[in-house]
Amino acid sequence: MAATTCNACYSYSGTLSCPTLAEMITDKDIEKSILSLTQSANYRPLKPKAIAKKLGFLGEERAVKKALKRLIKKGLVAWGPKHLVLKVDGAKAKKSKGGGSNETVGLFRRAAAGYGFVTPENSVATDRSDDIYIPKQKTLDAADGDTVKIRVSRRRQGAEIRTSGRVLEVVKRRTNRFVGTYRESNGYGFVMVEGGAFESGILVGDAGAKSCQVDDIVVIEMANFPTPNQPGEGVIVEVLGDRGKPGIDTLMIIREFGLPEEFPEPVLQASRDQAEAFDEEIGDRTDFTGDTVITIDPKTARDFDDAISLKRIENDHWLLGVHIADVSHFVPTRSALDDEAYQRATSIYLPDRVIPMLPELISNNLASLQPDRVRYCMTAMIEFDPNGIPIGTELFRGAIKSAHRFNYEEIDEYLEDDRPWKKKLAPDVFRIVRDMHTLAMMLRKRRMKRGAIELSLPDVKLDLDSDGNVSGAHVEENTESHQMIEEFMLAANEAVAQALVDRELYFIRRVHEQPSTAKLQELTKFMRMIGIECESLESRFEIKRIAETASKRPEAKAIHFSILRSMQKAVYSPKELGHYALASDAYCHFTSPIRRYPDLVIHRMIGDIIDGKKPDSNFDRLAALGNHCSRQEQRAEQSERELKKLKLLNYFADKIGQQMTAVITGVEPFGLFAQGIEIPAEGLIPISNLPDDHYNFDRSARILSGYHGDNQFRLGDVIEIKVSRADTQRRQLEFLLVSVEKSGRKKKKGSGKGEPARGMSGGKKTKRKSKPNAKRKPKSKRKPKQKPKRK
Repeated sequence: MAATTCNACYSYSGTLSCPTLAEMITDKDIEKSILSLTQSANYRPLKPKAIAKKLGFLGEERAVKKALKRLIKKGLVAWGPKHLVLKVDGAKAKKSKGGGSNETVGLFRRAAAGYGFVTPENSVATDRSDDIYIPKQKTLDAADGDTVKIRVSRRRQGAEIRTSGRVLEVVKRRTNRFVGTYRESNGYGFVMVEGGAFESGILVGDAGAKSCQVDDIVVIEMANFPTPNQPGEGVIVEVLGDRGKPGIDTLMIIREFGLPEEFPEPVLQASRDQAEAFDEEIGDRTDFTGDTVITIDPKTARDFDDAISLKRIENDHWLLGVHIADVSHFVPTRSALDDEAYQRATSIYLPDRVIPMLPELISNNLASLQPDRVRYCMTAMIEFDPNGIPIGTELFRGAIKSAHRFNYEEIDEYLEDDRPWKKKLAPDVFRIVRDMHTLAMMLRKRRMKRGAIELSLPDVKLDLDSDGNVSGAHVEENTESHQMIEEFMLAANEAVAQALVDRELYFIRRVHEQPSTAKLQELTKFMRMIGIECESLESRFEIKRIAETASKRPEAKAIHFSILRSMQKAVYSPKELGHYALASDAYCHFTSPIRRYPDLVIHRMIGDIIDGKKPDSNFDRLAALGNHCSRQEQRAEQSERELKKLKLLNYFADKIGQQMTAVITGVEPFGLFAQGIEIPAEGLIPISNLPDDHYNFDRSARILSGYHGDNQFRLGDVIEIKVSRADTQRRQLEFLLVSVEKSGRKKKKGSGKGEPARGMSGGKKTKRKSKPNAKRKPKSKRKPKQKPKRK
């Protein structure tokens, strides 16, 4: 709704809180405002009450609901799950003889075989249940990750409604550049793109112009994307070199995901200017240099963006100081530094290098809270009562001087036996560590009691040699030293978010929506099927109980992963959606501005509040910023996973036939996914590599069952496997099943395709080709249909 001023009381429009102005607003105005909101590019499904609040129709939720009902009848908006209001793309649905069709826009995912699936942009499902199947001949020239416009068709087949689509146009390309291997055949040069992005090679021009050799890794710019009937064409723009060259795998991922590398010279010069201007003078900042402040970080940390102070005050209360590096002091708004930080949005932690959000002169020096140096910070001073309940927060522009730098291992040693440390540390430093542990464990206990859900999915780190190749792996344990810092960071994030809520400001929250009812019902059924007694997991406290109980079972990782898979993805948004896993109504990221742009934005808002200014709190701008930061975060996570996968594939490439212990982490109609226990490589055991049988797939319980009693596989089964294939070009790792452990005893399962399990009825062995969803049909020659596999 356009801004209006009431002539009677001169109040600002955009709200119906003024009685005179309320009389001026018509039903058509409300409808027009709703349509303007729901048809905007950044709109995400909201409930009617949230729409009323966003549009400023305070106290007029009933009028908004009536307007929504009228718009739904007109087909201009639609109801979605959980009473969310969905946008309707394009024209109204057109009727056709086949049962109806309409057009929609969504994200295309291509399978290696050429067909694909499209996730509509207004989908709220987290399990791809809204995905629309696109046959190979109807994909046009869409590539994996493209945004496409499709026409959806529905036709009745017996009692079922079959849904499929046809790509009408590619709305937006994910990328025009791809990484692949250069090959030659019959005098033609072509490139096989990594990861099976395309079925066949992409024709390229004169490779000699780039001094390209067969089997070199290259980057191509696509001239014409391939279609089902025409090959793709491109041009080589960069030759990376031989696949086996040290660091080539990292360079491939950097090019594939378009990750930034060197900072532009103007950005580097801006950081030098900041260094020259910084004099460590406290000035008008609040002076915390007399307080005992310490940092706790990993051994290998190079930047220190958080520090802690803690003391007892009157009435046995606690005063916790969370001091966060004041990056905003060194990165002015709309400066060259700010523009670059915005584009990157996050630091990227690859297995063998870090791609920082800010130049190292700032991240590792000026803003880093180094010991015995005056450093600027944004400080949240949080007061807790004796039971750990927060009762007040004050925010400051501060200056600190860290008294001691600890690493996690040292704190764990201290907590196990503090006597040796009494001689090593100053009395105030020695005391603060014990006090920190006492308060942190109190906060943790309270957080768990209120319903926070914690899943035990340990972070596995690869051990690399000097060339960046995998030499082993180790698990990073979540010890009490980690938990101490985690609790204080969570407390600060919540306290800052609540301070912004109290001032009725929009801000970039870290939101984690509640899982859909359908997903939780499916999860409940799955848990019961695998023998875990539980009430409905629509209760967060029941999920919490199951997660804690499962940690003592051998299939703990698979169970926790199943719970995680039922959850929504956490994102950045100004919407008041809460954080489900943390059981928090108001939560934001405040504690890592060196490596996350949303934290920097929060710091600027706090700085404005401290300075008595009104912070920039425009909802639409913050929504766009949140979407950008969420996308960049997801890109960072995907690139990290893909490089880890590529390094593991290189590790196993010369270990074909090696046997190892693994856990089944996924069960699908086409086979099993398993992850090694010692080396965290996940690979596929195709159904054709399972013992010879016909298999049925139970989607709810995630069980693959054969007709022979022993041939049953489910999440969490501990199995012995052999590495059978490591295809680095297609990025596929395959295993053979050797044996499976159930109820503490091993049963032989055969070691290859077509080999029956021991104990099968004797006589002549019959070769049967197992297929997904195969159903036993005695005395029938009909072959079971195979459904397309999702990528």
